[in-house]
Amino acid sequence: MRFTPHLTVACIVEDKGRFLIVEESREGRIVLNQPAGHLEANETLLHAAVRETREETGWSVELTTVTGLYLFTAANGVTYQRTCFAALPREHHAGQSLDQGIIRARWMTLEELQHERHKLRSHLVLDCITDYLHKPHYSLDLIR
Repeated sequence: MRFTPHLTVACIVEDKGRFLIVEESREGRIVLNQPAGHLEANETLLHAAVRETREETGWSVELTTVTGLYLFTAANGVTYQRTCFAALPREHHAGQSLDQGIIRARWMTLEELQHERHKLRSHLVLDCITDYLHKPHYSLDLIR
């Protein structure tokens, strides 16, 4: 059997101590996640991160740094490699339709996310924010 991890991207978008979070319907539950998604064919990781954030939140963002690389194996056995970026919010497109399954975008504090930990899509949501807050960030030039 061939091992085929899924390549994904995510963005940590912070504004005044609040983080841009996606509330989505997933397998019959409402979960919280960073704006995130899969890399598409012929797309760079940088472009995928900006695209996914816009599609899921209606926000155009400017990527600033790479905050981490993560491996996660879901309960169904699928492994994901997530490249996480920090980004600045630039423009909100309020009338934009959001991706299927997305209920809304929310701005939440770290404390609010910790309080709603039971709703997180995976532990990566808080892991990525914790790393963003406490670990080194890397230049976007790291991605070739």
